[in-house]
Amino acid sequence: MELKHIALIGAVAATLQAAPALAQTEIIFGLSAADGSLQDQTAEEFARRANEKLGDKAVVKVFDSSQLGKDKDMLQKIKLGTMHITLPSSTMPEIAPEYALFDLPFLVADRQHLAKIDEALFDSVLKPAAEAKGYRPLAIWENGFRQITNSKHPVTTPADLKGLKIRTPNSSWRVAMFQEYGANPTPMPFSELFVALQTGVVDGQENPMTNIYGGKLNEVQEYLSLSNHVYSPAYPTVGVKAFEKLDPEVQQIIEETAKEVAFWARDTGEAQDGELVGKLEEGGLAVNKTDRDAFVDASKPIYEKFAAEVEGGQEMIDQALSLANGSGS
Repeated sequence: MELKHIALIGAVAATLQAAPALAQTEIIFGLSAADGSLQDQTAEEFARRANEKLGDKAVVKVFDSSQLGKDKDMLQKIKLGTMHITLPSSTMPEIAPEYALFDLPFLVADRQHLAKIDEALFDSVLKPAAEAKGYRPLAIWENGFRQITNSKHPVTTPADLKGLKIRTPNSSWRVAMFQEYGANPTPMPFSELFVALQTGVVDGQENPMTNIYGGKLNEVQEYLSLSNHVYSPAYPTVGVKAFEKLDPEVQQIIEETAKEVAFWARDTGEAQDGELVGKLEEGGLAVNKTDRDAFVDASKPIYEKFAAEVEGGQEMIDQALSLANGSGS
């Protein structure tokens, strides 16, 4: 496996080094999400559409399942120009704290509400915050509404999480959330999660339905609790300096296609959620609903933390919540 990984990295590096001598530039798109997950499907849809427009100018190639490194590794690589695009989700608040808006539990009512938040805050607040750190998110794609699974018992209220070792992404905000719920949050990369669940290093985890299904987590979990506690976007992201070295027409096609595919991702995510609940239940998971009001009440300290620690945080909260009225839920 190690030799295969080294060979893959070498092949990608050789491609990038050879690119100036070729008529067709290869745009390397790496992501951590599993093969077949919604993020992977969206990246492939983006590549298909972009490649149709790019013709012989460039070709987008997708590498899923952390083939090119973990999220933080790939973020560094797009800055250095050793790859071009990556798809961070829960790691974005570590780049710019404004992105922790989407770590606020139960902030996003539905995908129609998310679209309004995107329109109101992406270009004016979120994108500039990342660009100040050398990154350019091109759009808001979907990771999805997050659900809780574990191997011990159904989770109905936060009290049911007390003492459970719950894997979270490497996000201080998600860790703080599950600490408030009484769990023992354990950050780790998604690529390590299956084995950690299988061996009992952690008791459970929280992820969108597509990642639970794509990662085959039903094989190492017993209970799926439908909490919808957080809507996680995914952000197709480039390094500003490296991206601007590409042909301007290629840049334009990449940016336009990323925005276009955002609508496809949300529609596909919505269609898949109901279907995947049934498949996961058939795959052995016991499914239950949660007490939303109990979780909302336990989540108030996270809103207070965001308002206190993020510049303009309360204004962002107020604006996002005001857009929920009539969102179509």
